[in-house]
Amino acid sequence: MYRRAFPTLVSAVSVRDDGWAQRGGIDRILTLACGRVFTVDEKVRTNDWPDILLERWSDEERRKAGWIQKPLACDFIAYAFAPSRRCYLLPVAPLQRAWRINGRHWIEQYGQRQAFNPGYRSTSVPVPISTLMDAISAAMVL
Repeated sequence: MYRRAFPTLVSAVSVRDDGWAQRGGIDRILTLACGRVFTVDEKVRTNDWPDILLERWSDEERRKAGWIQKPLACDFIAYAFAPSRRCYLLPVAPLQRAWRINGRHWIEQYGQRQAFNPGYRSTSVPVPISTLMDAISAAMVL
C-alpha cells in the first residue's frame, strides 16, 4: 500500500518499541529515494464501515485526549479496513484542523461510540467517509 502511495519508497520501518515516537503516534517510518521521510500512525478496523472513527478520548474518565485532538508527531494516519483492503492515507494537520472546525457539529450529528477496555473507556466519533474527506479538503484552504 505504501509503495502505491509513494512510488519511490526505499524503506518502511515499523516502530514497535515504546518511546517518544510510539507515544507521538508513529507506527511506521517511510523513506523515499530523495531522502524525504514521512511518519505514519496505522489504524486498522476488522470490518468495513461507511465511517472513520475519530478517537476523541483515549481514556474518557481521565480526560486523556484521543488521536484526533492531541498533538501528534506523525505526518499521516493510515486508516485501513481489513476485509476490503482499502486504506485512507489522511494528512494529520488538515485532519486535525477539520476536527477543530467541525468536531462539535459531528458529535451532535453522528454521536459517539465507546470502547470498553480493561481499566479505561475510549470514545470516538463515527464520521461518514465522504463528509470527512470533504472537511479535510476544505481545511487545506486558508
